[in-house]
Amino acid sequence: MRSMGVEEELLLVSADSGEPLALAGDVLAAADRSVDRQPGEEGEPGHAFEKELQKEQLEFATEPVTESGELQDEIIRCRAEASRHAASAGALVAALATSPLPARPSLNPGRRYAWLGEHFGLTAQEQLTCGCHVHVSVESDEEGVAALDRIRPWLAVLTAMSANSPFWQGQDSAYASYRSRVWNRLPSAGPMDVFGSADRYHEQVRALLDTGVLRDEGMIYFDARLSATYPTVEVRVADVCLEASTPVLLAALVRGLVETAARAWRAGEPPSRVSTSLLRLAAWRAGRSGLDGPLLHPETMREAPASEVVRALYAQVREALVESGDDEQVREGIAGLLERGNGARVQRELLHTHGSLASVVTHCAGITSGSRT
Repeated sequence: MRSMGVEEELLLVSADSGEPLALAGDVLAAADRSVDRQPGEEGEPGHAFEKELQKEQLEFATEPVTESGELQDEIIRCRAEASRHAASAGALVAALATSPLPARPSLNPGRRYAWLGEHFGLTAQEQLTCGCHVHVSVESDEEGVAALDRIRPWLAVLTAMSANSPFWQGQDSAYASYRSRVWNRLPSAGPMDVFGSADRYHEQVRALLDTGVLRDEGMIYFDARLSATYPTVEVRVADVCLEASTPVLLAALVRGLVETAARAWRAGEPPSRVSTSLLRLAAWRAGRSGLDGPLLHPETMREAPASEVVRALYAQVREALVESGDDEQVREGIAGLLERGNGARVQRELLHTHGSLASVVTHCAGITSGSRT
């Protein structure tokens, strides 16, 4: 069975005001101490946590697993550990894809981040967004690119399901996933063309790097790409999700998409040739609507109710889900998500109930740590 893993980016926030705090260095130092490492010590970190672009963020990556239950346990464990390390530095962690409260983010030190700040200006300096990246193992670059070519029409549905960023700089953005709109300001972000082969994929990556606009391969911000580090396809369209069960649902669906695509490739079935321009519209629609408005149906590129589109995604991968043992969990997960809504809906309901964005943040931090449901 294909292995899967998740990377999550979390916000560091004040327990009093809910505002983002530039404490990533302190939190990582606490994580180092927890495994008897000194800050700045060379070698493997010994824990799951890393810095991200901004000092107000913390990232972790799960170990690759084959069972959905194992993945959920890993995510819950990492979130709880992140909460403990943040508490030792005087902060909370919140699985929010943007800060609901006004923020003035600060870039982490390092040559790469300095380059980003210099070359991309406000686009980088304002880029306080938290995503969820799903990795699924592939046997070769050729199989991986075949999967990339065939999953592209379905990726916007994952954005809608994960949407968890309705607020930006203290205001309701009118989007469910405003993170996706901010992220797509970066020059290499967004949907990709059909590549056709691994050679053509790598040629395209080299051509992008040769322009000088991008510093390195890590800045190939396609919606889905071959990982430069692991033998995986990496799907990057999702907001970090409020509930720990949602990234598990996404990972199972992505694994189903990759397996379904690989089978179609081996059977000689060509990928859909839907244009990248239409995929950009689908991505915008998903970011705007989330699950509370119409989405573009991947098979027709016409508007349809979100519930219909999500169920079409399930139907697309059902055979693979049955074989992996994920079918029942995915069906229940989709039903629950459609009933209660994604993080964007929950955040707006919390604001309506509690009346302040600070309360939204602290309540969501409790959900992230596992201390509140």
